[in-house]
Amino acid sequence: MTRLRVGLGWDTHRLKEGRELILGGVVIPSDLGLDGHSDADILLHAITDALLGALALGDIGMHFPDTDPLWRGAASRQFLEHAHRLVRERGYEIVNVDTTVILQRPKLKDYRTPIRESLGAILRLDVEAVSVKFKTAEQVGPVGERLSAEAQAVVLLTGMA
Repeated sequence: MTRLRVGLGWDTHRLKEGRELILGGVVIPSDLGLDGHSDADILLHAITDALLGALALGDIGMHFPDTDPLWRGAASRQFLEHAHRLVRERGYEIVNVDTTVILQRPKLKDYRTPIRESLGAILRLDVEAVSVKFKTAEQVGPVGERLSAEAQAVVLLTGMA
């Protein structure tokens, strides 16, 4: 019997001068970057939460609290690799990942392929199983005003009973 699990993840961080904008492990040239305890890669954080949620193992903050100095400036790739390891340890594998980044500027269309390739490499997935979509907030709210950015992710896991 095949077991299926679906997970949903979401993350948001403030935008700030003097920080790198890192999405899906790829550095994007920008005058503003994401502010956070780690490297603040909202896309990797959202996927991490989706994987943890699919396994009913809480969220990223439970595994990597921002009160722990160990994670100050950490590469978010570590968080996603940890969640992926938990998926495999529990007998599941990732079928596909569908994500959306909501950011007013810069435009991200030229970074879709590098981000998909980066995510595929981290998760050991064919790039065809990784979807990355980009949206603006139409200049509405904190994202539209360039105060913050958001990412959403949905994952499908499969395993054998």
